[in-house]
Amino acid sequence: MAETSAQEVIAEAEMEMMEKVDKFRRELTSLRTGRANPQLLDGVYVEYYGAKVPLKQVAAVSVPEPRTLEVRAWDAGAVDAIEAELRKMDFGSSPSRNGGVIRINLPPMTEDQRKKMVKIVHSMGEDSRVQMRNLRRDALEKIKKAQKAGEISEDDLARHEEAVQKLTDTYVKNVDDVVAAKEKELTTI
Repeated sequence: MAETSAQEVIAEAEMEMMEKVDKFRRELTSLRTGRANPQLLDGVYVEYYGAKVPLKQVAAVSVPEPRTLEVRAWDAGAVDAIEAELRKMDFGSSPSRNGGVIRINLPPMTEDQRKKMVKIVHSMGEDSRVQMRNLRRDALEKIKKAQKAGEISEDDLARHEEAVQKLTDTYVKNVDDVVAAKEKELTTI
């Protein structure tokens, strides 16, 4: 591992950290916040012509009002299956159907529900921070191995360790910012 390999290790760590932060953001979009969000239905699969397919492949999901989700099936034959799957979900109210359109009115979250969701967000944030620290540890181990093998100097080792730490700090701050934004969204009525 030469100087370029150490830089490759750092670039690889940055790529993995970026992917972890993106994954964390996607996971948070599926959490209910009291506002309608099409991503709430990302995990819904519908029985369609004998196969389980994602809802977004058989219908369009929109947000006509802040607390309302609207699902428009592209095929009238799929409406019953979509409605059946949506009834299985816990939205706090039942979906209503009008022809090929299914509407879900989301009730406002209670204070206890909000507090519970904030705790979940903080827990998920801590898990993401741990993942960042694990990636930092792995990158530092690879760089230290290169130094022990005589491929990079002590000065280069210190410089690369500092670069990895700065990278980690940046992505941990990204996670903290995402957590703070989600917490604000949850606590704003």
